[in-house]
Amino acid sequence: MKYICLGYIEPGKFEGMSQDERHRTFDECFEYNDHLRANGHLVAEIPLQPPETALTLYSKNRKVATTDGPYAETKEQLGGIQILEARDLNQAVQLISQQPGFKYGLGPIEIRPVADLSEIIKASERRRRKDTSR
Repeated sequence: MKYICLGYIEPGKFEGMSQDERHRTFDECFEYNDHLRANGHLVAEIPLQPPETALTLYSKNRKVATTDGPYAETKEQLGGIQILEARDLNQAVQLISQQPGFKYGLGPIEIRPVADLSEIIKASERRRRKDTSR
């Protein structure tokens, strides 16, 4: 089963570290990701640019509107996403809890199972085919 892992970081956290601390943190985290990847657990990792580069789209009066910045105004900001393959949530928690970043005060990491929409998609395809065959 696939799990999405949302990694959050407090703004300024990396900037407050010495260069050696940053290098050690990155090296240990990337080494652990290599281990996860080699064992078939890390499907993808997607780092994000800083929150100030975000643009949020939303609906206003049935039209698309935008606002600068991330959707959620929180102390921690989304820093990246990993897609993890694990047999169940317990294994996903066990794998992510070993991330070296935790010992450097990074986190939190939110874990969510990926939804299986295959049946909903198939039903939608059947409805759409039926609508076009009139």
